[in-house]
This record gives sequence, structure tokens and C-alpha cells, in this order.
Amino acid sequence: MSTATRSATVLFDTPGPRARARYRLFGVLSLLGIAGLLWYAYASLADAGQFDGQLWDTFQYKAVQQRILDGAVATLKAFALAGVLSIVLGTLLATGRLSDHRPVRAVCTSVIEFFRAMPLLIMIFALYRGAFASQPMWALVLGLTLYNGAVQAEVIRAGIAAVPRGQGEAAYALGLRKTQVMGLILVPQAVRSMLPAIIGQLVVTLKDTSLGFVITYPELLYAGKVIASNSPGYPYIPMIMVIGPIYIGLCLALTALAKWLEARSRRGANRRTPVAA
Repeated sequence: MSTATRSATVLFDTPGPRARARYRLFGVLSLLGIAGLLWYAYASLADAGQFDGQLWDTFQYKAVQQRILDGAVATLKAFALAGVLSIVLGTLLATGRLSDHRPVRAVCTSVIEFFRAMPLLIMIFALYRGAFASQPMWALVLGLTLYNGAVQAEVIRAGIAAVPRGQGEAAYALGLRKTQVMGLILVPQAVRSMLPAIIGQLVVTLKDTSLGFVITYPELLYAGKVIASNSPGYPYIPMIMVIGPIYIGLCLALTALAKWLEARSRRGANRRTPVAA
């Protein structure tokens, strides 16, 4: 018996006939339980009339369509501001955390850890109630910026740490200062290598704009809630079936952009790589 086989035997005993029968029974019972819950949910919604065709009549009105469009625009506006600001903040915090000065490093580390640990919904609501009661958009944008900026800082810091040490040493040998090495050499390479993770966090930022619903910012989810509450029969299931695909489409478009940028960056790097003689 090989070493790998002996290790696998020690770590995991092959189930016998009774154990396999129990696993199959648990699997069947789990599937039945899930199917039962889904059927109960469907039956409850059907009894409430949420699948009646007349509930879709609401979406024939131009005012309703315009409100959904306005909600999508408000969502994209908050996302664009928060996305750009979070990347800027993340870059600054990542650079500060890698600083040679201990006080700067300690402050940036504390800021990152604090805002990463703070629940985003609580942060947005506190900003709204404390300083931006008349400007819910900025409460949402600032909350998203602080939270996602802290996360982006860790992504960028990891990217900078992954850059080969020789890159920085060569730059120092040319007489560049610390800020120049960081801004001209390390950060651009880190952003390029961590682009998928950065875009992935931007997708999270886009989805988190729906938290503006809590502070009455007229983004897509809030617009859907207003439309449903002012329509006969309160068509929240049709509204979810309209709003949901819009969110999914926006996130898929952002993901496609990330893949395109990554492929373009890879092609550019390949063109800059000299061919061996």
C-alpha cells in the first residue's frame, strides 16, 4: 500500500454499506425538505395573488418605467462615486500601511481594521442620521467608500507585496525616492496583477448600493419598493422579477469589463516581453 493510500485511509475511512445507505437517506430527506419549503413558499405567494397576470399591468405606465430608469441611474451614480473613491482611499491606505514610518503604518492599519470590522449597514445609517440626513446619497457613498476602501487597501497591499523585490531594489538603485518607487513602480504593477480582485470588490460595491433603501436614497431597490407599495395588490414578486435581472445584468457587465481589462493587460504584458534569441 502506498504512502498516499495509507494517509487517505487514516484520515478518512471508506463508508460501509450501512453508512452509504444513511447518506442516501439523508440526501433524499434533504431534497424532500427543500422541495417542501419551496412548494410552501410558492403556495403562500399564489394564495396572496402574487402570480396573477394583472399585477404586471403596473409596468405598462410610462411613469413607472421612468421611475425604474431613474432608480437605475441613481444606483450607477452612487456606485461610480463610491467605486472611484474606494480605490483612491484603498491605494492611500495600502501605501500608508507599507510606510517606513511606524506612526503612519499604525494609523493606516487601525483605519483598515476598524472599517473592515464595522457592519456596512450600521455605518451607512449612522452617517445618515449623524451628518447627512438631508443628503442620503452622500451617506451611502461615504459608507461604501470607507468599507470598500478598507477592503481594497488589503487587496492592493497584497498585490504590492507580491511584486518581485528586485523591482523596488532596481528603482532605489536608480535613485528614486520611496514615494516614487511606490507610485511609479510598485502600485501600478500591483493594480495590474490584482485587477480581478479589485473588480470583484467593485461588484460587491455595486450590489451594496441597494442598502441605500434603508435611508430612502432613491436607488433601484427603493424605487421598486415605492412602485410596489403604490400599486394595486402590492406586486412585490413581479417587482423582484424586474429589479433582480437589472442588478444581475449590471454585475455581469462589470464582470465582463474586468475580464476584458485583464485580457488586455495580459496581451500588453506579452507584447512588452522580449522574445528569447
